[in-house]
Amino acid sequence: MTAEDIGFVWSALGGDPALLRRISNVERGAVLEARLPVRELARACVGVCALAAAELGALRAGLPDVPEVRVDDGAVAAAFVSERHLLIDGRAPVNFAPLSRFWRTSDGWVRTHANYPHHRARLLSALGLPADATADTVEAHLAGRSAVDVEDTVYAAGGLAVALRSAKEWAAHEQGAAVSRGPLLSRERLGDAPVRALAPLAGAPAGAPLLPAAGVRVLDLTRVIAGPVATRTLALLGADVLRVDSPRLPELPDQHADTGFGKRSATLDLDRATDRRTFEELLGGADVVVTGYRPGALDRFGLAPEALAGRRPGLVVARLSAWGADGPWAGRRGFDSLVQAATGIAETEGSADRPGALPAQALDHGTGYLLAAAVLRSLTERTREGGTRLVRLALARTAAWLVNGIAPEPARGSYEPGARLAGTDSDLGRLRYARPPVSFAGGPDDWARPPGVWGTDPARWS
Repeated sequence: MTAEDIGFVWSALGGDPALLRRISNVERGAVLEARLPVRELARACVGVCALAAAELGALRAGLPDVPEVRVDDGAVAAAFVSERHLLIDGRAPVNFAPLSRFWRTSDGWVRTHANYPHHRARLLSALGLPADATADTVEAHLAGRSAVDVEDTVYAAGGLAVALRSAKEWAAHEQGAAVSRGPLLSRERLGDAPVRALAPLAGAPAGAPLLPAAGVRVLDLTRVIAGPVATRTLALLGADVLRVDSPRLPELPDQHADTGFGKRSATLDLDRATDRRTFEELLGGADVVVTGYRPGALDRFGLAPEALAGRRPGLVVARLSAWGADGPWAGRRGFDSLVQAATGIAETEGSADRPGALPAQALDHGTGYLLAAAVLRSLTERTREGGTRLVRLALARTAAWLVNGIAPEPARGSYEPGARLAGTDSDLGRLRYARPPVSFAGGPDDWARPPGVWGTDPARWS
């Protein structure tokens, strides 16, 4: 990790540059190897997250110095592919469904995403294919259509498909231009609010870890990987994280198992008056609200940042999207694999015969750690200065940074992931999982609880 790269990210977070000297890198060699500097991105994202945690922990504990941060390549690499290391009673999860892949079209390639049943249904309906269509049927159908035609048709039907583009083509695209103009992450002060200092961290049992987010209540309205990685990290650091989903949009059980560590999970239907009242009670006690839906998708429930600021002054609002808040694609759904296809990453990592992929869903994981870092820094600023805070990040902006903004470094040594894996019993069965990579002197080295069954916890704060 170069000083320039991590300094760039820490500056985007509003951090004091003098604190960068508290970070050291433990190099474990050739990890996350790719043509693009994935290893360097991963180090920087995890490093600033750990530094933001150490800074908040020092502030709350009254420490004279911010604890030292260690970025271990092996831990980072294992965490960035945590979904691949996960075993549930010895069974490896299926991370991509048969219709989530690249397909050759008449003029190139298109990437689809159909892991969720409703996305599969919309994809097949948009293509005019039966609900039980096989991959061979889809392949034959798409071979006769242009990639952009498929992209437009599927998105118009609420499905997910993106034509493969080169980095040059994406830069010339209106959405690519809109993303590249924006900052790596957006930080705003939504309004004035009194200083809401978090309780001092004192009186912990001897040997107990320093938990910078202890007592912080996080309302987690995210799905898939990036948002849940962020809130999983906040849970590691002591936050009371309650994930809330609609009962009409069930989560994939294996996906929840990987990202549900440290958290509780409840369901509320915000179209029902009783559930809306419960949600408003939760909001009234929240310190942080994290959303991972398309910009504007939750506004009808009063969850626009300005509306939240009006009802809960002093709140930290963190918003994550695929394509960003501006541009013609701002309202589109998206996932890491689709963003890789659109932004030139898949072409860069591929061959003359077929598009490729990064060695990890690095846009998801990297943005997740950046999001957690932005929340932690916002809590530090709120403690010192008050105010209601808004942070916004997008997978496509992280992709632009990966493609154009990071200096690669040569790899050294070797890597063995085994030491970074752990096991625990849970309500889901016996789990093997990747330990968290966020590490600082005196901090936690694992989550306080394993994931539970999705949607089965009561919708209330601990």
